[in-house]
Amino acid sequence: MTSIGGAEMVDWNLAVATATRLVRPGPEVSRDEARAVVAELRRHARTSEEHVRAFTRMIPEGSPLPDTPVLVVDRAGWVKANVAGFRELLGPLLGKMQDRRSATPGGAVIGAVGGKVTGVELGMLLSFLASRVLGQYETFAPAGPDLPGGAATGGRLLLVAPNVVHVERELEVDPHDFRLWVCLHEETHRTQFTAVPWLRAHLEGEIQTFLGATEMEPGAVLERIREAVQSFAGARAEGERGEEGPSLVELVQTPEQREVLARLTAVMSLLEGHADFVMDGVGPEVVPSVAEIREKFQQRRASGAGRLDAALRKLLGLDAKLRQYRDGERFVRAVVGQVGMDGFNRVWTSPNTLPTKAEIARPADWVARVHRKGGTQSEER
Repeated sequence: MTSIGGAEMVDWNLAVATATRLVRPGPEVSRDEARAVVAELRRHARTSEEHVRAFTRMIPEGSPLPDTPVLVVDRAGWVKANVAGFRELLGPLLGKMQDRRSATPGGAVIGAVGGKVTGVELGMLLSFLASRVLGQYETFAPAGPDLPGGAATGGRLLLVAPNVVHVERELEVDPHDFRLWVCLHEETHRTQFTAVPWLRAHLEGEIQTFLGATEMEPGAVLERIREAVQSFAGARAEGERGEEGPSLVELVQTPEQREVLARLTAVMSLLEGHADFVMDGVGPEVVPSVAEIREKFQQRRASGAGRLDAALRKLLGLDAKLRQYRDGERFVRAVVGQVGMDGFNRVWTSPNTLPTKAEIARPADWVARVHRKGGTQSEER
């Protein structure tokens, strides 16, 4: 689907191998401790279902709970899962790039070389992320023998055990409370996508529209990525941060993409902010040390981890993601405060009731639009 003359536009196997080789080792744990952590995360994932269901009221009482896999993985397992997801999601864009390159003299040779270079670069970026992600609801997971779950179920929940252990030790918080706290956040994402049937297709459609609007030639896209990676590598060698450049997302934007990106930013802010709101709302009843965990975790989010880390966060657009947590949680809290949980849940009615980027910043505007006089909903976004 994404190859020219047998050479893939992205060497996915090389991406996995590169990331696995470069990713930092996890914290030292005994075999027995590792087994206990895995068992506890699985147990917390199961109990989180009921807590999130009761608090959010997104799934009607008596309805079956979401039937999606919960996988506790190590850092290499997270890399493999995400490469599979990228391969699934980026297929249309790579197909478009393939068509352009196939018409170029020597395209097959360029494709073979470019595929390996891109595979290495993707592996480098994944190695950075693999040691930081605590959990993830993988919305676009393909089915496969190594990591079951995929399209038939609509997604799967990943919990990255070594990263959970690393952070709970770093923050010096109660490990049992912290593991449940993390599971509550990720379970909220699973509930969002299983309770709202249209959400996955809507989000995928927006992403495909964004990718489909890419007008740059394949070589230019790869060169932009290469220059960005090399510039940060240089900053590392010099021990200086230097001026921050644009994120990878910003490097390939067209006017149409900016419009799509604004809508994607709004929905991602909603999803992340809602998960944080639920996590803290459920927390006081089932996580005794939730206040301490939240305070320390927020400090960790805000502090960063050095110049190179800050540069890579900018490159990957992670600074924007942190703003999504903050702005989205503020939106959810304000709306629930005005119209209650059931009133907030009208956000899940259709794509028309999702907040715009401007409404994320001004929750009262969303309430005015969606909860209009007479209870009707706006048909336009």
